[in-house]
Amino acid sequence: MWRRNGLSIVLFLLLASFLVGQVWTGFLSHNQELHEAHRAGLDLWAYLHSGHFVSATFENWESEFLQMGMYVLITVRLRQKGSAESRPLKGEEEEERILPGPPPWAVRKGGIWKLLYGHSLAIVFSILFVGSFFLHLAGSWRAAVDEQVARGLPAPTCWGHLWSSGFWFESFQNWQSEFLAVLALVVLTIFLRQKDSPQSKPLAAPHSQTGD
Repeated sequence: MWRRNGLSIVLFLLLASFLVGQVWTGFLSHNQELHEAHRAGLDLWAYLHSGHFVSATFENWESEFLQMGMYVLITVRLRQKGSAESRPLKGEEEEERILPGPPPWAVRKGGIWKLLYGHSLAIVFSILFVGSFFLHLAGSWRAAVDEQVARGLPAPTCWGHLWSSGFWFESFQNWQSEFLAVLALVVLTIFLRQKDSPQSKPLAAPHSQTGD
C-alpha cells in the first residue's frame, strides 16, 4: 500500500499537519487580537466558524485551485522550449503511454460521458475554485462585519464587500504568488535538474529538450 500510495499519503499527512497548525496558531492569534480590542474571546469550535478562519483558509485554497486549473488548461495549447513542464513542441514527438487494462467507464460508454471525462480535470478544478472563492467571500465578509460592528460602524453588505478593495487585495496577493511559483517551475526546469524527479528532465538532457 505504501509503495502504491506513498505520495498521496505523505501529502495528506502534510496537509493535515499544517492545517492543524493553522487552526491552533490562528485561534491563539485571533483571541489575542480580540483581547487587545477588549472583546470576548472565542472557544475553538466558535473559531472554526469565524470569518477569520474561514476567510484565511479558503483564500489560500481558492488560489491553489485557480493555479492548478489554469495550468491544466494553458498547457494544452501553449509550449515552452526546454521546460520539463511543457509538452513537446512537435506533435510527432509526443508518445501516449497506455498500459494494458480496461479503460475508464466513461471512455467505454462514449458520447457525452467521454466528452465530459475528457475535460473532467479542468471541470473539477473550476468547481473547486468557484466553491472556495465564495467561501472565502463569506468568511471575509463575516470578518469585516465583526470588525465594523466592534468599531460602532455600519456593517457592509456581502455585495458591497465583494467589490471592496480589501477583498480583492486578499485574492490578488495569493493569485500572483501562485503564478510566480508556476512560472519559476516552468523556467527553472529548463536549466536545473533533480535526479529521479518526474518534474525534471534527465540529468544529461540538453537544455533545449522539451518535456521529460
